[in-house]
Amino acid sequence: MIKKGIILAGGTGSRLFPSTLSVNKQLLMLYDKPVIYYPLSILMLSGIKDILIIVNKGQIDNFKKILKNGQQFGIRIEYAEQYMPKGIPEAFIIGEKFIAKENIALILGDNFFYGQSLGDILKKACKNFKSGANIFLKNVKNPENFGVAKVKNSKIINIIEKPKKFLSSHAITGLYFFDNNVVRYAKGLNKSERGELEITSVIKKYKKNNKLKYTKLGLGSIWSDTGTVKDMQEVSNYIQSIDKIQNFKIACLEEIGLRNKWLKKKEIIKNISKFKNSEYFNYVYNLIKLRII
Repeated sequence: MIKKGIILAGGTGSRLFPSTLSVNKQLLMLYDKPVIYYPLSILMLSGIKDILIIVNKGQIDNFKKILKNGQQFGIRIEYAEQYMPKGIPEAFIIGEKFIAKENIALILGDNFFYGQSLGDILKKACKNFKSGANIFLKNVKNPENFGVAKVKNSKIINIIEKPKKFLSSHAITGLYFFDNNVVRYAKGLNKSERGELEITSVIKKYKKNNKLKYTKLGLGSIWSDTGTVKDMQEVSNYIQSIDKIQNFKIACLEEIGLRNKWLKKKEIIKNISKFKNSEYFNYVYNLIKLRII
């Protein structure tokens, strides 16, 4: 089982220049809420309440203004700084004390996931996790932009970071489940030719020890790393369409907290009552007053 999660919300956001000159990428708006809401919702959907958010140096206060300590969502949030981005595995080194002796989930702070049965998939994977590593794969059109895994006979046989030649269409998404060995593995890494610690190097260590599993996200699930302006626009349009057609707000953290029975209805109304003029308030208020939850 996994009880703790890390959101790596650092990085330069250079592909979104000039929008990220004055604000962290994860604090930009993705339709009607900040980007950080979406990976946070994924950890909450997995049943994880104890969360560390790693941000760029000097950015903690900006995140705290939005998320505080997480109590309003029924969770507990801690913060740590990443002084200079050195690669995804650095999250485990920075978060060593937070991880302690627990298993850990890691999600990248700019990743968007959605699927009608995704919550059930995540909770099952989180509850059944015992040891090793579990990575989440998604078929994509442009695998050359991601770390990819070649799968044969339901087993991962090869992993390559941003392959120049086609290896597989199974992209390794920005959601990972690891056991406690990940801290030791991360500490033992050398920088790659790109000058970073590579998450694929960590995954390969688990593969070498026959401790690597995967969960494939099917056609009913959507994943994006929201890395470009076009990605941001497309995902925002998708979120808007779900909101409009299904009257459902993706990544409504109060709703997830309530459905997980981490919050009471009175608490939620009290916490958001000063935002009565917003669509977000009306959505949550109607859920509660109309007894939809």
